[in-house]
Amino acid sequence: MTEEQIIQQALAEDIGEGDITTQAIVPSYCKDGQARIAAKQDLCLAGVDIARKVFVLLDPHVSYVPKFNDGDLVKSGQVIAEISGPVSAILSGERTALNFLQHLSGIATLTHRYAELLKPYHTRIKDTRKTTPGLRLLEKYAVRCGGGVNHRLGLYDGILIKNNHAAIAGGIIPAVELMRNYLANQELIHMPIEVEAHSLSQVKEALSSKVGVILLDNLPLPELSQAVKIIGKQATTEVSGNVSLDNIVQIAQLGVDFISVGAITHSAPAADIHLRL
Repeated sequence: MTEEQIIQQALAEDIGEGDITTQAIVPSYCKDGQARIAAKQDLCLAGVDIARKVFVLLDPHVSYVPKFNDGDLVKSGQVIAEISGPVSAILSGERTALNFLQHLSGIATLTHRYAELLKPYHTRIKDTRKTTPGLRLLEKYAVRCGGGVNHRLGLYDGILIKNNHAAIAGGIIPAVELMRNYLANQELIHMPIEVEAHSLSQVKEALSSKVGVILLDNLPLPELSQAVKIIGKQATTEVSGNVSLDNIVQIAQLGVDFISVGAITHSAPAADIHLRL
């Protein structure tokens, strides 16, 4: 689904056959007005152009002037954008525009908090596929705005052999062999293979298979430390499971390359942003 399709679907969901309240209350002679979108908290901005497209899709005569760019840090009280044009379009698009702006800025803001903690280390924060159905494209964009890195967009553009795949294949080693044969047949040998490991024995299996990335999932910190030492520079390391703002520095200090956190998309609180005519 494209960005415009996502916005059109959101508008159709909210407005349906028409904005009854605005149609009833806004007089025909009240054609143009002005509004401001402002932050009510400190935040990392994402979705400022998405909000613009909401209003312009409703009426191309709406003027939307952003005061900040996506990825900028905005202080509470600062104006994010100024809007002028048909009052009916501003009122009808308000909620949809704010829904996108608040949700995406919330993701960017939480991602930024993680990214700031990782600044002294070479470790980068990654997202996961734990996204809102239909909004993955926008949510992963918001992660990048906050300073994070995208994992695969979906099952079609990246490989991750998880525990269930390994169980079906009879273990990590045969699973990797099946994967390599498939990639060779499909002329996709350039794609790196990532394997999920839940124990030190699985880490050793993944290493013996010479995979590109090993995802250390839900390992206690002492085992995680051992795993990183065992892997060394033989593969890229990624950590997931039970990661929080409280323990991410401890994990980064082990020297891992990436830490993936599902919470930055599925549990980020919406940023406090409002629109006033």
